[in-house]
Amino acid sequence: MSETDLSWVDGDVDVETPNAARMYDYYLGGSHNFAHDRAAAARALEVTPAMIPGARANRAFLQRVVRYCLDAGIRQFLDLGSGIPTVGHVSEIAHAVDPSARVAYVDLEPVAVAHTYRMLGDVPTVSVTQADLQDPQAVLNAPGVAGLLDFSQPVAVLAVAVLHFVPDAKDPAAILDAYCAAVPTGSVLAVSHITDHYDTPERVAEIGRLYSSTTNAARHRSFADFTALLGNRELVDPGAVYVTDWRPSAGSVPADSARTAFWGALVKVE
Repeated sequence: MSETDLSWVDGDVDVETPNAARMYDYYLGGSHNFAHDRAAAARALEVTPAMIPGARANRAFLQRVVRYCLDAGIRQFLDLGSGIPTVGHVSEIAHAVDPSARVAYVDLEPVAVAHTYRMLGDVPTVSVTQADLQDPQAVLNAPGVAGLLDFSQPVAVLAVAVLHFVPDAKDPAAILDAYCAAVPTGSVLAVSHITDHYDTPERVAEIGRLYSSTTNAARHRSFADFTALLGNRELVDPGAVYVTDWRPSAGSVPADSARTAFWGALVKVE
């Protein structure tokens, strides 16, 4: 993206404070980020090399989840904290199998929303909603969600690489409960979350401090913390694991620095 090509950005958008969605786009090799995002991402990479391979392993997990859902007959996706639709985003994967699959993207970050709308706003089976996933009722009642998804039919709720931006005080487990309560039996909930040990404790702490200076402070969580978010619901095999270990593609060998970056699980909604 050209630093001067900002005519589409609302004048109130802060493009100078580093933003996690745009930093993640940078890690994935996207171009929808600004100089301050790239500078913050570069500092994170100086701390640990895990950021890029970890982000890409997480994106590959999301893609495998979408394909699993399609194979299971699920044709509706609610992507919470969807970020910027870089290569391999949900609707790209879903529509390669079934162009009629419906994808409701939801994000609070205005640049992510603007880019998503700019790229996909004319696709009739896609909607883009600016809303805070921490307010499930506002999300579920939003026209782009309620008007696109049929909640009498199974929905794949995707909370991928986003809950580490939800503090404990907001009760992320209860937030997930609210989304699960809104979808029918046969639906699924996909969750991934950054681990607390993708590098040494000192480097993990340094990444936490770095993200606290962006618009999105991150909360590292242990495996016990992660599984607590999922409740007592049944998990699709192989259960709660590193994302690189969740139904990996045949012959895939993750980078060492990617293997312990993210937890992942797919939950059955009964």
